[in-house]
Amino acid sequence: MEKLFNNLVPQQIIGSQMDVVEECKLSSLSQAQEFFSAAAKRLLAVNEWGKISGLSDFKIFAPDGKEVMRSAQKGDFIRIDIPGPGPVSGGGFDWVKIEEIERVHGGDHEMLSMCVRPCSSPFNKGKQTAHFLKDHATSTFIIRRNRITVSAEEHGRNEQANIDDGKLIDRARNLIVGFSAKLGLSYPQWKLLVKGLLDGRS
Repeated sequence: MEKLFNNLVPQQIIGSQMDVVEECKLSSLSQAQEFFSAAAKRLLAVNEWGKISGLSDFKIFAPDGKEVMRSAQKGDFIRIDIPGPGPVSGGGFDWVKIEEIERVHGGDHEMLSMCVRPCSSPFNKGKQTAHFLKDHATSTFIIRRNRITVSAEEHGRNEQANIDDGKLIDRARNLIVGFSAKLGLSYPQWKLLVKGLLDGRS
């Protein structure tokens, strides 16, 4: 499983990284399997993440730019409304794209992972990355079961403030938000999210 994890989470090369993990140990294999299935379903229910994390709002948009009320799929966009002003290039929102969704099932082990990357807004003809991080940053969200233990995880890699793209006001905003994230101020949100993916609060 560790080798698989290394393949799912991009290598850390530049900037900052973050790892947020919560786990729960169940009393039986059947309970753990059911618990994993429920948590995996919540992971893909991105439109509900805002209720779980309590800080930002998340919405799924299909590759054609239409807002959709369904589970997340590879190629979808996620619009993020974080507290404070958003980037002009993103219409006031930060945007990421779902690059991969991987599912693994192997006896005592199960895993569902989703990797996202900052991107341009699907409504902006320009190519500026509409996110406070550069587009070589990634976030990998994982629900995994190891026998009767189920964990929810977020792994940020190669996080650097996006101060090269867009207008001056966007670059200044991204510098402030990106620096705050580097100081660990985004950790509480991801901590609330991974805990919520396990306990189902909404």
